[in-house]
Amino acid sequence: MNIVVIYPGFARCGFAVIKVDNKKASVLDIGCIEPEVNINQEFKLEKIFDQLSKISKEFNPELLGIEKVFFNKNAKTVINVGSAIGVVKLVGAKNKMEVQEYTPLQVKIALTGYGRAEKKQVEKMIQNIFKLDTSPFVDDAIDALAVAYTVGVHSGLL
Repeated sequence: MNIVVIYPGFARCGFAVIKVDNKKASVLDIGCIEPEVNINQEFKLEKIFDQLSKISKEFNPELLGIEKVFFNKNAKTVINVGSAIGVVKLVGAKNKMEVQEYTPLQVKIALTGYGRAEKKQVEKMIQNIFKLDTSPFVDDAIDALAVAYTVGVHSGLL
């Protein structure tokens, strides 16, 4: 089974696609969707939609994971990221994917067994689980991979 995950953002969305087979996971694709900086919101959302649609067509995932985002200060950021999450969920619905959302606490527990794990601990677990050199990847992509692993664990696939 293939799982696609988006680590939501407005300026950049990390994504990861993993394949789970016989309780083992392998990375099929990882990266970031990065709309141009100086374009209107609707065109940024269109780029997120188009690129995630392309990823979905290429890998035909059954599950879509999203990290739940927590904000407490900047309302504009909340609205923009919320809009991006809406677009991601729309792609999931159009491609008949089950959508699962997890908090950062749930992701850390799934990976390390400890909800207050440091970012470096999470990255180290990702390196070990996927036998991957994480250094060439942007943090948002690594975070998406962490959520992908969590989707696999919570779905009973890993």
